[in-house]
Amino acid sequence: MPNIKSAKRRMRSDGVKEARNRAVKSTLKTAERGLNDAIKDGNKDATAAALKAVNSAYDRATKQGVIHSGKADRKKSRLAIRANAAA
Repeated sequence: MPNIKSAKRRMRSDGVKEARNRAVKSTLKTAERGLNDAIKDGNKDATAAALKAVNSAYDRATKQGVIHSGKADRKKSRLAIRANAAA
């Protein structure tokens, strides 16, 4: 446990950021899972909607600074390739 005032404040802000990052990453995983399920089912409309949701989630995560923009672009590209191959 920190003794210095600035270290205590830093610990509090780190906790808030950690909680936000965890929530956003969980949302990303849920969106990806939804896309994978739609691809497995073979429903083109559901796959397109799920891909749009995943892209939006990755863009939001990038904007919030949770993940790097390059990682988001790479994941979106690879997921789009999978979705288009299935459709």
